[in-house]
Amino acid sequence: METAAERTASTTGGEDLAVLAPAAAAALNLLADAVRRGGADHDDIVQALKAAGVHEAFARVFDAASERVMDAADDPYDFDVRLHADNLAGAAGDVRRAFEWL
Repeated sequence: METAAERTASTTGGEDLAVLAPAAAAALNLLADAVRRGGADHDDIVQALKAAGVHEAFARVFDAASERVMDAADDPYDFDVRLHADNLAGAAGDVRRAFEWL
């Protein structure tokens, strides 16, 4: 899905995230509101979310953050850096596993 938000690959200070993260949160909040007001049952909601790939898109955010941590690391063997990157990758796996159980 393309948005009107400006995309710049050269942004370094997180300015793109300052625009995109709130937009993503707003979209998820709209989805939650639609689920609350709609008449669909639990299985229909979960299947629609799975079909749309919401969980995979959310997991990719954590994967990308993990990659950025490792790319920015001065020492890829630094324990604290690796722990941070592993925790982010683990969060991505948790999101994927959560949908497997639904």
